[in-house]
Amino acid sequence: MNVISNLSRVAQSLEQMVLNRCIHTTSITNRVQSGRYRVTLKKNRPLTYEMAYQPCHIAHKKSWNSWNTSNIDGGNRVMETTIEDMFIRRFMTGTWHALFVSEIIIKRHHNMVRIAGIILRNLDPRKIYFLTGYSEELLSYYLHCPVKIELQTVEKREDVVYKYI
Repeated sequence: MNVISNLSRVAQSLEQMVLNRCIHTTSITNRVQSGRYRVTLKKNRPLTYEMAYQPCHIAHKKSWNSWNTSNIDGGNRVMETTIEDMFIRRFMTGTWHALFVSEIIIKRHHNMVRIAGIILRNLDPRKIYFLTGYSEELLSYYLHCPVKIELQTVEKREDVVYKYI
């Protein structure tokens, strides 16, 4: 009998410990929100068009950065498309190192992939044409579909500033 009473007391004390550890009564002290930029005192933080809208307003006020029409009729390439989009973005930022001043926009239409973006006009036009052909050829080989790269150039990074906060 003594052993059973000791076990029941241990079980009750463990139950009390679990209940005490599971309930938190402190308030939130460090709240972090992604995609929302704080207003500075001097209003000197530049935002691009993509950065200006909060994540909850993306579908209503601006377009998505990836357009995919390959899975409209019950296709099951959602995972492959996501991985390919990540690969395309990393490939383009690595090939066009420090030249993109905007987001990389990926549009898929049937069997064609279009990649759009804004780059700086720092390079010689011959190098830009070479990198465009190089990127189109390698991505076409990897993705097994035609890839078209559509780029626009600007003189300096300040040309893509949408507003200051």
